Amino acid sequence: PTLIVFISFGRWLEHVAKGKTSQALTDLLSLQASEATLAKVGEKGQIGEEQVVDIELVQKGDILKVVPGDRIPVDGKVILGSSSVDESMLTGESLPVRKEVGDTVIGGTLNQAGLIFISATHVGADTALAQIVRLVEDAQMSKAPIQRFADKIAGYFVPGIIALSVLTWIIWFSVGVTNPSTLEGKECTLNTNHSRNSSSSQEDTEYCAVENAFLYAVTVLAIACPCALGLATPTAVMVGTGVGARHGILIKGGEPLEGIHRVDIVVFDKTGTLTHGKPKVVDVRLAKESLNRRKLLAIVGTAESGSEHPLGQAIVEHSKEILSVSSLGQVSDFEAVPGCGLRCVVSDVHFLFQSKTDYSNDDQDGSAVYKVLVGNCEWMRRNQVDVPAEIDRSMHDHESLGQTVVLTAVNGELMATISIADTVRSEAALAVHTLEQLGVHSIMLTGDNRRTAMAIAEQVGIETVFAEVLPSHKRNKVLELQNRSLTSSVVSLAGKRHPVVSFVGDGINDSPALVQSDVGVAIGSGTNVALEAAGIVLIKNNLMDVVAAIELSRVTVRRIRINFFWAMLYNVIGLPIAAGALEPAGISLRPWMAAAAMALSLVSVVCSSLLLKRWEVQGTCTLQLCKLASGGDLLLVQSQRVGTAYRLPGHVQCLYQRHRA
Repeated sequence: PTLIVFISFGRWLEHVAKGKTSQALTDLLSLQASEATLAKVGEKGQIGEEQVVDIELVQKGDILKVVPGDRIPVDGKVILGSSSVDESMLTGESLPVRKEVGDTVIGGTLNQAGLIFISATHVGADTALAQIVRLVEDAQMSKAPIQRFADKIAGYFVPGIIALSVLTWIIWFSVGVTNPSTLEGKECTLNTNHSRNSSSSQEDTEYCAVENAFLYAVTVLAIACPCALGLATPTAVMVGTGVGARHGILIKGGEPLEGIHRVDIVVFDKTGTLTHGKPKVVDVRLAKESLNRRKLLAIVGTAESGSEHPLGQAIVEHSKEILSVSSLGQVSDFEAVPGCGLRCVVSDVHFLFQSKTDYSNDDQDGSAVYKVLVGNCEWMRRNQVDVPAEIDRSMHDHESLGQTVVLTAVNGELMATISIADTVRSEAALAVHTLEQLGVHSIMLTGDNRRTAMAIAEQVGIETVFAEVLPSHKRNKVLELQNRSLTSSVVSLAGKRHPVVSFVGDGINDSPALVQSDVGVAIGSGTNVALEAAGIVLIKNNLMDVVAAIELSRVTVRRIRINFFWAMLYNVIGLPIAAGALEPAGISLRPWMAAAAMALSLVSVVCSSLLLKRWEVQGTCTLQLCKLASGGDLLLVQSQRVGTAYRLPGHVQCLYQRHRA
C-alpha cells in the first residue's frame, strides 16, 4: 500500500506541475469574451436598440457597443467614438493605444477610457486571439528536434531497466543462496512458518533469498524514471512558447524554438521589415509636358490601385490626396511582375479632372484609354521604353538619399519619375548591432536598386547587401547562404559547419524565402501568407524581438539540457543504490522509498521547466552620445538585454530616437 500511495502522490504532483506549464494558454483563453452588446443601426446611421448576445452569435458586419472597462469581444473597426485600449496581454505593449474612428481593434483587449462602437471584421475562429490560441496550442503539442534524443534513450531505457531488474534478482538470489549470512537480520515473509534467524535449512534460505532478491528487483523498477527524460523537453517547450506569446513572440512549435538559437545569419527584407513599409511620395517630376501633374497622378494612381505593393499603395494614397477624391478610375488587363513593375489599361479617369486644360477630346466623353507601365529601369527596357540619360542621373541622386524612384510610361512614352521614401524603423540599427554582438551576422536582401539599398543598409549598419533580387530569386539567395556561398567574413562568423540561416520578412513575395530558411520570422503586420510560412511571428512589429526570440530560445534549450542532465544523473545515481550496490555499507532502499524518489524526479524536472516563466525581455536601453578623443561620435548603448554596454556608430543616434521598454 505504501508503494501505491507514493506512486499516486507523485503522479498527482506531476499533474499539478504540468498544468502550470500551460498557464500562458489559460491566460489567453481567459481573455475571450463570452458576451457582446449588439447595437442596431437605423437607416440614417443612428444607434438604436441594444441587445446582449452570446459571443458565438456575433457575425461579421455586426455593430457592437463596448463600454469602458469591458473587453472588446471580436476584431473590428471603430465606427463611432474614441478610447484608449490596453493591448498588453496580446502584444506586450505596456502603454494604452489610442483608438479613433477607422482604427482597428483586437478582440480580447481591454477598453479603458471611452465608449466606442465597432463593426465586427473577424469573428469566431478568425479573430486574432483565436489564431494566437491555436498557434500556442499547436506549438505546445509539437516536438522539438532535441526530443528525438529523449525518445531514442527511452526506446532503450525501458527494456534495459527490465533486464537490469531481472539481473538484480538473479544476482541477489545467487548471493543469498551461496552466502546465507547476507540474509541475517532480515525478516522473511514468504515462509510464514519459519524465520531466517531461526532456521538454517536450505528451503528457508531459498525462500528468504527469493524475497530479498524480489525486493531489490522491484526497487529497481520503481526508481527507474523514463518519464523524467520524456518530460524534459515538452514541459520546457510548453513554458517557453507560452512565455514568448506573453511577450508578443509567437513561436509555432518546438522546432523553431530550438532552431533560432543556432542561427548564424539573419537575412532581413528591406521594405516593411527594416523600414516601416509605409512609404510616401516625396517628389513627382514630369519628363514630358504632354501630361500635367494632376492628370498623371489620376492615371498612375488608377493603375496602382490594383497593386498590393507598399510603393503602389503610396502612389494611390498620394494621388487621392492631391486629387481630393476617394476613388479612382477603372483598371483592366492588369499584370504585375514581382521585382519589376506592372502594366495595365486605365480608363474612366475623366471625372478626376477639375480643369478643362486637363482634358483631351477623348477625355471629355470618357472614352480615353491609356496603356500604362509603372516600374523600374529593367521593366522599361523590357517594354522598349527609352530612359534618357538625364532621367538616369536624376534617379541616381534620389537613390543615393535612400529613396526609391518609380518610372511611369503612358502609351509607350516615359512621362515621369516618382520618388518614394520609406522611413527606417527606429530600432533597426540597434537590433542589427545587438545581433552582431551575439555573433549573428546580418544581411539585407531586397528587390530595390542597389543605390537605395546601400543607403538604407548604411543607416542600419548592415555591410552585406543583396540588391535587385527578384522575389522568385530570394529563395535561391537563402539557399546559397545555406550552402556557404558567402563572403569570407560571413564564413568566419558561421564557422566551418553548415550555417543556419533565418529570414525576416513580411510580404507575399517573402514566403518562399521564409519557407526555405532554417527559421522564418514574420513581422506581425505582414500578409497572411507570410505569417503562415514563418515559424515565428513578431506581433509587436519590433525588430528587437528577433533578439528576444534568440535569447528565449537559448534559455529554453539550456533549460532542456539541464533537465536532461538531472534526469540522467538521477537514474545514474539512483539505479545502483536501488540495485543494492551500497548494501555492504548498510545503505539500501525499499520499494516505497524508490517510488517517492521517482515522483520527486518527475516534479523536479517540471519545476525546473517552470523556472522559464521568470524570463523577461530585459529592461530598457539607455542611449548616450559620447565624444571621442579623435573627434568622432559614438553612441553608447547600455542594454540590460545583453548585460553589457555597446558602442554604436554615430549614425545610429539619428535613427534610434526612442527607448525600447
